[in-house]
Amino acid sequence: MTTPAPIDDVPIGGDVIRLGQFLKFAGVLDSGGDVKEAIIDGLVLVNGEVDRRRGRQLRPGDIVTFEGRRFRVGT
Repeated sequence: MTTPAPIDDVPIGGDVIRLGQFLKFAGVLDSGGDVKEAIIDGLVLVNGEVDRRRGRQLRPGDIVTFEGRRFRVGT
């Protein structure tokens, strides 16, 4: 049985952030091109489901998963 990865809390300093912005802000990916490619390729999960929209609105409490790492959107 596999233990889920720990969740890193990432405070965004507001109520909403777009998925693409969050991935760069959290230091998950460095460039906008990398972000776009990862999202389009279905490598990013939001709350356990693939989401291919860079502009997806994330709110505090949402969980973003990429390459086995999990990040929780914080305030």
